Amino acid sequence: MAAAPLPIRVVPTPAVRRTRGYWLAQAVHTNIRTWRSQMLSSLLGRLLMPAFTDALPKIGETERAALESGTVGFEGCFFEGKADFARLAEIPAEQLTEAELAFLEQRVPELCGMLDDFAIEEAHDLPAEVWHYLREHRFFGMVIPRAYGGLEFSHAAHAAVVTRIGSVNIAAAVTVMVPNSLGPCELLVRYGTEAQKNHYLPRLARGEDLPCFALTSPYAGSDAAAIPDIGILTQREWNGAMTEGFALTFSKRYITLAPVASLVGLAFNAVDPTRPAGAQQLGITCALIPVPHPGLRIGARHRPMNSAFMNGPVEGEDVFIPLDWVIGGSPNIGKGWRMLMECLATGRAISLPALGAALQQTSLYVANGYARLRNQFGQPIQRFQNIAAPLAEMAVDLYATDSARRLTTSTLDQGEQPSVAGAILKYHLTEAARRAINHGMDILGGKAICAGPSNLLSTAYRHAPIAITVEGANILTRALIIFGQGAVRCHPYALREIHAVEQRDAIALGDAVLGHSGHLLHSFWGSLVHAPLVGNVPPGFEHEARRIARLAAKFAFTTDICMGVLGGNLKRLELLSSRLGDALSHLYMACACLWRYAGQGDAELAPVVRGAIRHQVWLASEALHELYDNVSNPVLRVAGKIALQGLTPIHRLRDSEKLAIADALGDPRVVHRLCPDIGMPRAGGLRDLRDLLSLAQELGETESQRLAGEIRQLKTLEEIAATSSAPKALAFLRALDKVIQVDSFPADDATRPSHASLPRHGVRQ
Repeated sequence: MAAAPLPIRVVPTPAVRRTRGYWLAQAVHTNIRTWRSQMLSSLLGRLLMPAFTDALPKIGETERAALESGTVGFEGCFFEGKADFARLAEIPAEQLTEAELAFLEQRVPELCGMLDDFAIEEAHDLPAEVWHYLREHRFFGMVIPRAYGGLEFSHAAHAAVVTRIGSVNIAAAVTVMVPNSLGPCELLVRYGTEAQKNHYLPRLARGEDLPCFALTSPYAGSDAAAIPDIGILTQREWNGAMTEGFALTFSKRYITLAPVASLVGLAFNAVDPTRPAGAQQLGITCALIPVPHPGLRIGARHRPMNSAFMNGPVEGEDVFIPLDWVIGGSPNIGKGWRMLMECLATGRAISLPALGAALQQTSLYVANGYARLRNQFGQPIQRFQNIAAPLAEMAVDLYATDSARRLTTSTLDQGEQPSVAGAILKYHLTEAARRAINHGMDILGGKAICAGPSNLLSTAYRHAPIAITVEGANILTRALIIFGQGAVRCHPYALREIHAVEQRDAIALGDAVLGHSGHLLHSFWGSLVHAPLVGNVPPGFEHEARRIARLAAKFAFTTDICMGVLGGNLKRLELLSSRLGDALSHLYMACACLWRYAGQGDAELAPVVRGAIRHQVWLASEALHELYDNVSNPVLRVAGKIALQGLTPIHRLRDSEKLAIADALGDPRVVHRLCPDIGMPRAGGLRDLRDLLSLAQELGETESQRLAGEIRQLKTLEEIAATSSAPKALAFLRALDKVIQVDSFPADDATRPSHASLPRHGVRQ
């Protein structure tokens, strides 16, 4: 039987292509296809408009400002159903300038050498010489351009400075952090008038003015956009002339640096009573008030966890300010919320994540170092599995979260403002810090709970809840911001559908729905059958990368199904949206591990890196399983069976893997790579431990472990040292004994430690 003839495709010759008739025919053909497409989109849009109007969440102006702030970074690829490792590889590693490196290697160590954690906490303030040093060397002007006298540091350098100071003393880190984060400096740089910049920025850079920013009210905490503080537009005599301005009445609390601030940034609701009813509300507005100022009450202190950093209320009644004091002048009246959201998109990714990294690094450094040389039952406590396991968990947690922090700051330095990634960092870095400190406290035992100069972790332990609570409490951040904002901001079609419904544009809605349908099928295929590996990953990590790619497709499919079935209700089902946010976060951190390892390539860290990725992948998988375990909708239950189909069982880190990672922590090079930002304080337990570990490294592991085992016996340190040929054996033993001891205080003076005068084991040394 003869085969059917193949269809003949006529290819126009170049001469034909040059004719006017050919191009006319092509234009008609294109227009017909466009018309057909528009007709289909219009028909589909008209049919679906009522259903989408009911299903899609309603977005208010304050929420819109938050959604539209910042940009979409690498995290957006997960909503596309892929882990784009090619795009990840394009993000450069952190690069610091010579000036930034010099500051980190000279000024920051000098500052840390002035800090005594216990003395600062007891005094409830930084020493006068520290305040002077911070001003003299422009620590408060890191984000201010050099043209105005600032340091103009990159985001990576800014974060590194805060992290290194935070490893030594949290109060000093917070004091440096706040002027460079969400506050008058950044608002002035981005939105201030030239007159405002020229006047304030040089003063702020030199530390002549110390700023704070007052946003939170007693009745508007997490719902900061609902602040009841009012500014009435009016005219009053000012400097001898009738001047237009605002009469402010406000009550703010939790304002860091307020007790010592000489310049207050203030957010208030502007009202124009001369307008018709219903049009009097002008919106949230940001202004600057110098201190002192008539009617402004400032100087009282809160005591958050009895910390030494300055924090307190700011209040005012009938405080008049001219319009010139509005940041950006009159054109920016009512634009304050958008300004704050755009600044927060950057600040949230730097300050508190840097503190979280500092607390994690300090906790791991302290717990691991102490466990190596604290001997019980004839061996270092690090060899006990219930000590080794949490050390390994601290290490993999730290590598993953710190990798995400570094990836995001590098993205910021490329000109992006990834707001969703910033929320991921704020939540997960501060939570990881809390876990690390808890592990460290458990490992140090009684050494950790006795306050005094030699304590290693108790100050950080008290500070951990503060970072959890501020700049968007973690409960709010996890439940509403990471996924709630991410799903709308980063999804390739969701925001287009919302805008189409708001504008009643049937064609735009139809186009978005058609694109969304294709996207859903693509995610379904990748979730169930094949998720391609896009780009290259470090050799030996292909298996982990394929797991990430498969989970990314399953995350995107799950997101689309949940949004399609639950619609706007998903926003209120916080337990479900939180789990979607968790899956997104852990995928982001797993990819960040690959990015960081590709840039650094430290072979010694390979077990830690592999463990960190495995742990994040397991957490992402668990989040999806828990989500489907807790849905009641039958459609979602069926979708869950489809989405999780073919997902090879992903296990938690096995005991053998944890023990191998803990064993790797015996290498000082590994600990240094994980904890590169540990500073050296003037005095205290951290300095004592660093001195001890330096001596242990000189003696070598075998001899230092042997001597550490001998110190528990009832012998003098001199007798034990006599059994060693190492010249510094006695110095090591004295350093070890100093680290083991805890502080005690006379009965009549609970602030002056006296442990140095007490004999060890009742034996005179």
